[in-house]
Order: sequence, then C-alpha cells, then structure tokens
Amino acid sequence: MLGLVALQTGCVRRRLMVRSNPPGAMVYVDNQPIGTTPCATSFIYYGTREIRLVKPGYETLTVNQPIPAPWYQLPPIDFISENVVPREIQDYRTVSYNMVPQVIVPTEQLIGRAEELRRSTLQGAVVPATATGVPPAGPFLNAPQPTLAPNIPPPENLAPGLLAPPAPAGTLPRGGQPLEPLPAPSQ
Repeated sequence: MLGLVALQTGCVRRRLMVRSNPPGAMVYVDNQPIGTTPCATSFIYYGTREIRLVKPGYETLTVNQPIPAPWYQLPPIDFISENVVPREIQDYRTVSYNMVPQVIVPTEQLIGRAEELRRSTLQGAVVPATATGVPPAGPFLNAPQPTLAPNIPPPENLAPGLLAPPAPAGTLPRGGQPLEPLPAPSQ
C-alpha cells in the first residue's frame, strides 16, 4: 500500500505566461530569452523576477515582477503539496504589460540641441536639457545640473599642442617632484 502511494505522489507545476500590448515583443526573464509574446516558461522558485520586453519601435520595458508563493507552498505545507498529494497541482501566473511607442526626436531638433550643448561647453557652462526643448528623461527630473569647474580654460585659450597652460617658472608639477629630462634619442 505504501509503495502504491509513493508512486502516485504529486508535484506542483509552475508556469509564467507573459503577454504584451502590442504582441510580438521579445521576452527575457532574469536575462534569459524565453520567446516572443504571448509566451510562457516554467519556473521552480517563487520571488521577484526581472522581466524585460524588447520590440522595435517601442521603449524597452524592464519590470521587477513579484511572484508570491501561494498558501500551499509555504513551509511546512509545501512538503505535503509536493510529496503527499496524489495529483499534480498547477500554478499558472499571467502578467500583461502595455508597451509605449518610442519617441523619435526630429533630426533638426537633435542637431540643434547638439550645437547648443557644444557652444555652452566652450563657454564653460552646461545648459539644462529643459532649455533645449527636450524634457529630461528618467526619475531624476529635479536633480541638480552638473557644472564645469571654473578654473578650466576654454580650448581656444590654450597654446597649440598643449593639454594645459604651461606652469609658471619655478613651480613643481602636481606630484611635487621635479621632472627629469628625457634621454636623447639614440641614432
């Protein structure tokens, strides 16, 4: 009788179905490709999964998706559901995501922004992205804007072929040690 029960022990079958709107996005679960939406994959452990959807013409979507364990998979009940229950338990999870079309900046606007940034860099200041007509991206909309160090001269003030202005006579380089002359090239 015990042998018959051992042969009929069940298990838990876990599947994750990923859907997207529009369909046809490549799906990566924990950086492993699983197919194009709609698609499904089996998994062993519950927890948070990184799901990434990639589709040409749409912004790449990366989500940390929690997959909590059901009550019958909590210890010590999980031992009974995995080993004693005489049938297979199926745990199917479905997640759906809406993808956002990719924003395409017109070429003229992109070139204009590049020229404005180039001019501001040569003048020693950084222009915030909002001044160029392109809103800042990401979650740090109110982050302070970086600025250049005030003691860096613009490139047009440098002598040709030098990376920095020459040091005044009688001063040592940054390491504090005098430089030794280079040996003359042998012929």
